[in-house]
Amino acid sequence: MQTVHSIADLRAALAGRGRPAFVPTMGNLHAGHLSLVRQATGLGDVTVASIFVNRLQFLPHEDFDSYPRTLQRDAELLQAAGCDVLFAPREADLYPEPQTFKVQPDPRLADLLEGHFRPGFFTGVCTVVLKLLHCVFAGSPGAAVFGAKDYQQLMVVRAMVRQFALPVDIVAGATCRADDGLALSSRNGYLGAGERAQAVQLHAALQALAQAALAPGADLATLEAQALDALRAQGWQPDYLTVRRRADLQPPASLQAGTLVALGAARLGGTRLIDNLEF
Repeated sequence: MQTVHSIADLRAALAGRGRPAFVPTMGNLHAGHLSLVRQATGLGDVTVASIFVNRLQFLPHEDFDSYPRTLQRDAELLQAAGCDVLFAPREADLYPEPQTFKVQPDPRLADLLEGHFRPGFFTGVCTVVLKLLHCVFAGSPGAAVFGAKDYQQLMVVRAMVRQFALPVDIVAGATCRADDGLALSSRNGYLGAGERAQAVQLHAALQALAQAALAPGADLATLEAQALDALRAQGWQPDYLTVRRRADLQPPASLQAGTLVALGAARLGGTRLIDNLEF
């Protein structure tokens, strides 16, 4: 595996190697990331991963400075997973001057749920993803794999790529879970032992909400309020537990199986976790 840091070196490493398949990450990799890399190896001629902790998508009170940076370990894991090129830019490589031009995503999709509780988050995500896609593909067609755990992010990125007519197929990678059902996340490492045992309650709450939503005569607003109360009673600080249409993340006009997704975000101690469940 070749590791490069500058955009020029990345493009030189990819020149003449055919269709790239790309997995962007912020590092501190776990099995979920590696499953995306293995998925990408079958989608192109050269597999590329990036590691970059993107300042633009962190709010001032969030964990940008303390976010784990484990480049050497991550590089070893990527090589074992079949990655051909690791793009690990420094901040000065990707943002050589202040990034004053930014991508403003559609507020109808980006200003709800995660975007409501983390204002500006998807502007930061879209700006760095657009830049990374241009760095990797430079006008050549290819594929990029994003994890379905970040459900809203996946939808926002797909919409951006579609509207900018980028030559990139956005491929969803299934959420990887621990044996007890907890969605794998780099932030799981912040959980203490007791919190780790309790963390499965978020996924269980989404399962219960989805099941209740499909019951005859279900009142969704009441069910969502009850789900929030139940999670609070277990010591969580939830931002949202909600059922939305898969198509656009808007509240559903009817509760029809096969068209819905339950999404949740909640803080357990000092750690904010997210999860989702299509049903």
